[in-house]
Formats: sequence, structure tokens, C-alpha cells
Amino acid sequence: MHSRTMRRRIPSSIVAVLLTASLVAAQTPISAPQNRYSPSEDVQLGQQAAKEVGQQLPLLRDDQVQSAVTTIGQRLVNAVPNQFRHPEFRYSFDVVNVREINAFALPGGPMFVNRGMLEAAEDEGQVAGVMAHELSHVVLRHGTAQATKATKYQVGALAGAILGAIIGGTTGSVVSQGTQFGLGTAFLRFSREYERQADLLGAQIMARAGYDPRDMANMFRIIERKSGSGGPEWLSDHPNPGNRYDAIVREAQMLRVNNPRRNSNALVRMQARLRQMPPAPTTEQAIRNTSNGRSRYPDNRYPDSRYPDTRGSTGTIGVVAPPSNRFRTYEEGVFSVSVPSNWRELDKGNTVTFAPEGGYGNVYGDDTFTHGMEMGITTDKTRTGGGGYNYGGDSNNTTNVRNATENLIESLARTNPNLSRATGYSQASVDTRRGLRTVLNNVSDATGERERIELFTVVLNDGRLFYALGVAPNGDFSRYQNVFHRVMGSIQIND
Repeated sequence: MHSRTMRRRIPSSIVAVLLTASLVAAQTPISAPQNRYSPSEDVQLGQQAAKEVGQQLPLLRDDQVQSAVTTIGQRLVNAVPNQFRHPEFRYSFDVVNVREINAFALPGGPMFVNRGMLEAAEDEGQVAGVMAHELSHVVLRHGTAQATKATKYQVGALAGAILGAIIGGTTGSVVSQGTQFGLGTAFLRFSREYERQADLLGAQIMARAGYDPRDMANMFRIIERKSGSGGPEWLSDHPNPGNRYDAIVREAQMLRVNNPRRNSNALVRMQARLRQMPPAPTTEQAIRNTSNGRSRYPDNRYPDSRYPDTRGSTGTIGVVAPPSNRFRTYEEGVFSVSVPSNWRELDKGNTVTFAPEGGYGNVYGDDTFTHGMEMGITTDKTRTGGGGYNYGGDSNNTTNVRNATENLIESLARTNPNLSRATGYSQASVDTRRGLRTVLNNVSDATGERERIELFTVVLNDGRLFYALGVAPNGDFSRYQNVFHRVMGSIQIND
């Protein structure tokens, strides 16, 4: 006996619903953590902290750049899943004119993207990836959820502490004085579980907005690669939840992106606009500039000129004359040196700089030079292996010279975040004393162009480190290096 199979035609509309349901089910489910703050308190806190950010950090008031970033941000907000929408939230998207690769968002909606992040991105999707991650922290209310785990603080007392966490370092500690210790960290430096949630929800929001979520994973790799040996600031506040890249890629494979956005013309135009502006300062330079009451341009608006106005007490960055073949000798305390006769002596405390007209000036409140040499003596004495100070006859000890040189380079890197080592150490002679030589790479504060620095070091008889560094743009370095070596050959140390 043959049984008869009954077949029913399923309407196409139901098939579409089932397919959509299966796609949604394939996504990693995300649930907002417990939170005893109200969404309106998120808004109150975020608006207060955003006001502090605007007063302490230089916001880039450029219509073209602002419009491009806001367009990306609003596209992502429109793609937030319904269960995470908060009608009372007040979203805004601002660019901070500092060079570090970083971004952060505040409770209730304000988001800030560093100019350094925009300049590092390779396509629009990568910018959207970082912004989607930050947006996910906002809509999941991670800041106030994390504070829920601690004592319930009054919302009005938190803005300064949050700003201190944003700025970080010693400057941040000063900004957050008078507030409860650790509050800023609680609101902005998230746990690995919250990072995992922001990665996955961010990927889902990207897909809904028409971006490829893998761009987020690629941007995180760029951040790691471009942040140098000092460690990426963004990733220090956003710890890797483990296998971050692979987890985002797996999530992306479960998501459907209809007509993914591949056109990055807006980003190209925005980056071209940024290149027309003066180079961005570090956050530390920007904070110091603000605290001293100075501003590079009214309302942080930038003209179309390529270089900043660097006129100040010490000169103007501009056209640089080639080094003169004639040399002039200067007595500088414990040493004497001969330099090209068309270089000026710029004495400042424990250091002296020799630079040509057009090769030195003042940028963001700091003296800088693009061509020339700086010489100085560190105040800290090098230590011997036994923990004492290295006085007298051991001044040629290579280990002591190397350790002191490493400390000097670390000190230079704190005010030059793009500083990196180009070569290893080689032996050098400074007035018959054994010393070290190395070459460093950097980006000029004055021009935003890459430069090379040749560094010479030797330990004095009293244990202090004498150093001399020659600076020139990459294109001029080989020509100036001969001058640097001639100057080093003229040095006489009288200690």
C-alpha cells in the first residue's frame, strides 16, 4: 500500500519572515547589563562631561570634516536595534584636534573622534567601525552600568572625573582633582565583557547601516600597528576581550549586508582637508595650551594655509638657507662647539639649540626646530650595577651610556608620540670619549612631515649624560648628516 504525501504551498511572505528570523537568530544575542541609573541620568551626566571636554580639549570647528563625521554617526544611530533605542538620548559627533589615535563616547550620546583616528583610517568603513563600537557602549549604557557595581554617586559630581579619565596621565589627574578617585575610569574604561558586547553589537549595527563589519576588525589592527611601542591609547581604555579580530569576523559572517558601502570619497575629501591644516598637537600640548589661555586660531577654525603661523619670540618656520661652509665656535659651559655661521644660538636652560633662520619657531606654545642641532646635559646621573652613581673613571662604561640613552629617548618620546627607532646603536666618539650613536624617526610638530634625528650620547665624569641630536626632514637628512658629523668632531668637553 502506497501512502500519499500531502504538500502545502507556503506563502512567499511567510518564507521571507522565516528567513529573516533565521538571520536574526544567527546573530550573537546581546543583553544590556543591569543598571540602577535612569536613561535621563545618562543624558545629564554625558552633557555635563561633554561641556567639560569642549572647554579643555580643542574641538575642530571645520564644516566639511564635521559634516562627514556626523553623517557617519547619524547613519549608525538610525541602525541601532529597537531594544536598545533610548528616545531621550542626545547624540552628537565632534572631532578633537589632537593627533593620538583615539575615540570615546559619553553616557547619553556625545561622541568624540580624535583627528588622529580619521587620518589613520584607510576607508570610511573603518571610521564607522570605531564609531559603531563607541555607540554600542552608549546604547548598552555600559558607563552607568559599570558605576552601578560601585557605590551610587551623585551624577552632578562625576563630570570632572570622567574628563580626567579621558585626558589621562598627570594632566588628567589635575583635571579630576576634587572628585572621587576612579570614577572616570569606571565610566570610560570598560571590562572585557563589555568590550566583547560592544564589538559584537557594533558589528551588527554596522551591517544594518550598510557597512562591512570586518572593517571594524581591520581598524583595530591598524590601531595596534600605528600606535608604536608606547601602546595604543584607544586599546588601553578598551582591553582586548580575547581573539577580538576573529570574533568580529565570525560575527560578520553571520550578518547580511545589503549593498555594503564601498565608496570612500567622503573620507578621501575629509583627509585631504585635514592635510591642509596645521598638524594636530598631542593631547598634552593641547591641554597645556588651553590652560595657558592661548588658542592657535579663534574658535579653532583653520585657514587654508598648509603651515601654522609660528611667529613668536624665537623665529618663524619657513624657507631654510643651506648650512654655511664657515663655522663659528661657541662656549657652552662644560663644552665648546663649532656650528655653521648662519645658524643662530637659542639657549634654553639645560639645552642649547643651533638652527638656521626659517628652521625654528614656536608651535602650540612650544619651541621647535626643523633643521639644526640641540645639545644638552641631563640632570639625572647614570647608575652603576651596584645601585650607586657612576662617578669618575667609569664614564666610558657602555652599559651605563646605553641605559642613560634609553631613558633619554623615553623622555623625548613623551613629547614626540611619533618618535621611533630607525637604527640600532653604534659606537661613536665624542672628544675621544666612547659613546653611542643611533638614528630616530619622527614627525615634525611644525610641518607635519617626517623627519630624522641623529642622536649622540656620552657620559660625563660626574655621571651625567651629554647628548647632541641633529634634526632634518627626511629629504634633507643625508645632506645635513655631513654637517652633524663635522659639528660633533668639533666638540670639546671640559668637565
